[in-house]
Amino acid sequence: MEVFLMAKDSQNTPMIYRRLGRSGLQVSLFSMGSWVTFHNQVDVKGVREMMEIAWEAGVNFFDNAEVYANGESEILMGQALKKLGWNRLHYVVSSKFYWGLQSADQPQARVNSRNTLNRKYLLQAVDGSLRRMQLDHLDLIFCHRADKQTPIEETVWAMHNIIEQGKALYWGTSEWDADEILAAWEIAERHHLHKPVMEQPEYHLFHRHRVEKEYARLYDYMGLGLTTWSPLASGLLTGKYIDGVPEGSRAALQSMAFLRGGLLDSGKNQAVKELQEIAVSMECSVAQLALAWVAHNPHVSTVILGASRAEQLRENLAALDVLNVLTPERVEQIQAVTEKYAH
Repeated sequence: MEVFLMAKDSQNTPMIYRRLGRSGLQVSLFSMGSWVTFHNQVDVKGVREMMEIAWEAGVNFFDNAEVYANGESEILMGQALKKLGWNRLHYVVSSKFYWGLQSADQPQARVNSRNTLNRKYLLQAVDGSLRRMQLDHLDLIFCHRADKQTPIEETVWAMHNIIEQGKALYWGTSEWDADEILAAWEIAERHHLHKPVMEQPEYHLFHRHRVEKEYARLYDYMGLGLTTWSPLASGLLTGKYIDGVPEGSRAALQSMAFLRGGLLDSGKNQAVKELQEIAVSMECSVAQLALAWVAHNPHVSTVILGASRAEQLRENLAALDVLNVLTPERVEQIQAVTEKYAH
């Protein structure tokens, strides 16, 4: 398609770094995630190659979760980090807890081992991630979803204790609602505990309300930082699903079949066609345009990129150049195209 021919294929703008919320930690504006790709689409050699490409481009944050590929994603990232041998002070690694792991010899979920944020689970889950990643500490840990059954106070104390033990440095949440985040922060404030610093929400042109409206009161009040995921709406904002599901794509994976309905939405794909026209006028791909749009939000500390090929990662990182020419007028034009389908 025409838009891909015009994609910037190299990054000319030096990496930008932003503070993680109100903390002193600086993370690269574009970071690298492992959901779907590590183990499922990319082996350890490919993981190492792409992490090195990201590193050379200035990326210093690599995101993971215990549930990704049932622990295999953490194992591959740990092996790659070991081989790459970077100075531990210079990179940031995360993991996320809630879903737990599926055991081959115990296929049925056991209480206290999955879908929970109770103290027993969290303190043991972090040890498992450290073993798989071959690290002595994680920089960021997230409560991967909210647990309606465990008191938030118990979860806050457990995350505080993990940090006090030196197994992690900062903690946050993922896909919690604003009231839950605020409740956790206020419990930590009241008891002088380590507070949640960041939230990891889905954020892209078709999914905007939570970041732009629901969380609005939290940015100034508690200094919330965002490590956003799915900036390309699982690939919808690349234009690859306009004509159906291509072979080798994320939606072609049986494990990702639940995404197909949204990815094949005719209205959203028509909007993507209109975005392609804007992207051509800006001499970039629609994916780069969409990534730059997420990154332009000052509340976003880092935009997590996913890639299954080295050339795809390089193209995504080149969205930094597009950010330089993303004027307020362009932003308004882009948002007008997607407004009808955004929620």
